[in-house]
Amino acid sequence: MIGHAIHNKRLPLILTNQNDSVTERYTMVFDTPGKITDRIWLVGRRESCAYLVGGGNEYALLGGAMAYVAPDVLEQVNAFGIDEQNIQRIVILHSHFDHCGMVPFLKRRWPWTTVTASQKSQDLLRKQKVIDSIEMLNQAMIAQNGIAGPEGTYDLHFSGIKVEAVVGDGDVLACSDLSLEILEVPGHSSCSIAVYIPEEKALFASDAGGIPFGDRIFTAANANFDLYQQSLEKMAAKDVDIHLAEHYGALSGEKGQQFLKKAIAAAAETRRSLEETYAETGDVAKTTQVLTDKIMGDAPVGFLPREVVAIVAGQMVNFIAKSKSPSA
Repeated sequence: MIGHAIHNKRLPLILTNQNDSVTERYTMVFDTPGKITDRIWLVGRRESCAYLVGGGNEYALLGGAMAYVAPDVLEQVNAFGIDEQNIQRIVILHSHFDHCGMVPFLKRRWPWTTVTASQKSQDLLRKQKVIDSIEMLNQAMIAQNGIAGPEGTYDLHFSGIKVEAVVGDGDVLACSDLSLEILEVPGHSSCSIAVYIPEEKALFASDAGGIPFGDRIFTAANANFDLYQQSLEKMAAKDVDIHLAEHYGALSGEKGQQFLKKAIAAAAETRRSLEETYAETGDVAKTTQVLTDKIMGDAPVGFLPREVVAIVAGQMVNFIAKSKSPSA
């Protein structure tokens, strides 16, 4: 449950200039809706985005974003000239509220799509407590951010998600002429998967790869710090030219190639700092406060309410504290 910024205006649609040189087009930061390559489009808003991939008569949506961006996504799909009937699959990369919030709305509008996720996501999204929490948080974000179009035009209530296709490590999904390779990458959450498309050298890591804060990367090891670091190494073994996050967009060229190396270094530094601070304080609450202050100091304006950041920080600190316990 992490990574949303607060914006009250829709971002403009920006399509890549088809006359751009390959060098210019592939050494860029893509943080507004538009074309990234001939087979990848960013949709949603900068702070909560997803990606359309494919071509011809078959597309897949990777990522489920927050509910309030759904009207923007519909407008963008139309602007890109993509027939909604050709969107055949929705892949949820993990089940946090800000990564699946618009899926029920889209499934009602696109009943022919196949909702796809990990086994753990399927298990979690069956639980009423999880459904209620996702609904509450998405409604709060709708209240803060507003939606495109007149109020009441869209039913954006989170009524639950039926995962129709379960995927796991090593599975490959076909989409148009692309191969969607599934990697299990727990650590940020227990249910996290990533998608690698070798034809584009593109990695859709969601929060499992960390969250770009401009030139910084926020270490998002909410669930298990050990597994988070292992997952970063696993993804870094892929040949990546484009790194696509679900908060703050995508990076291509050298920036995309180097992102996971920087994320690995950021995770190691964050862990070292946490261990040192916890050794000094011997107190989870005090260490959490120090980490929360650091995150808020580095974060983009409007990144997350401090209360939510404190919860995320506390999860990481608790993991470190337990790992240092004599009984661990």
